[in-house]
Amino acid sequence: MGNIVKVIDTQTINHLINQYNMETTGLPNGTIARKKIKSTQVQIYRSKKIMFQGKDAEQVASQLLGIKIESSQPQKTSTSNKVYNFDKHNTIGSDEAGSGDYFGPLTVCAAYVSKKNAEILKTIGVMDSKSLTDAKIVQLAEQIIEICPHSLIVLDNDNYNKKQLDGWSQVKMKAVLHNQAITNVISRIDENELEQIVIDQFVQASTYERYTASPMPRKDITFFETKGESKSIAIAAASIIARYAFVKHMDKIAKDLNMIIPKGASSKVDLEAAKIAQRYDMHQLDKISKKHFKNREKVLDLINRKRRN
Repeated sequence: MGNIVKVIDTQTINHLINQYNMETTGLPNGTIARKKIKSTQVQIYRSKKIMFQGKDAEQVASQLLGIKIESSQPQKTSTSNKVYNFDKHNTIGSDEAGSGDYFGPLTVCAAYVSKKNAEILKTIGVMDSKSLTDAKIVQLAEQIIEICPHSLIVLDNDNYNKKQLDGWSQVKMKAVLHNQAITNVISRIDENELEQIVIDQFVQASTYERYTASPMPRKDITFFETKGESKSIAIAAASIIARYAFVKHMDKIAKDLNMIIPKGASSKVDLEAAKIAQRYDMHQLDKISKKHFKNREKVLDLINRKRRN
């Protein structure tokens, strides 16, 4: 899904509003006009920025602005051609942790970051949680939760495994939890101040919407971004809180069992999981893990091989 932001002058703004009969009333604070053209949502902000979001974004932007819009290449690491600037708007970001880990819960967080607080978060060092140590995650999260309205949802292993047994894929679980967390945050802020919602993309937008248990609260201003932590400080903040909750739960598991509980789903995880199953039983292992991961089969194989030797 394309996402293009450009700065335009007042004359162009007035021309577009009149030419395309754009909607100008009942809009969120900070938005002065919007219109859906083809499959692309077009929004104009008081900051004189125009945003195009949709699969035809480049074509629609070229049509409205009369200039060629180069195709963005989100997989490249160069920032010279970025066409988004989420941190200039009051934004809710959402992300999750634990989805790729055999042990521990699935945690999802949505966080609201105003333009003012975006600068504060940058000052204290908020960035992509994947580049931070667990100690730094804890330190930053405890500051962020005091600054930003947020909603944290923890799906523990028992409930995760029940949902999975009921036929829920992990993607559906994440979609439902992201949508609920975002809805919770909107209820805790002045919605008129909200300008954007940005979700760290884990599935196509159409699939996300199909999986959510309830309607998306503000579909008109919702964006999906791959590698979102590096593009939006609101996603980075949500990611840190989600990771913080995951780390705390993992620490509790390790303390309760008096064992090392590794993160991820590697062969090292298999070995530690086998130790837990042998010291306790498979039921105890299932209570602290995601049963549908292939690690469980590998644990059973390790135990059987040891019994044969």
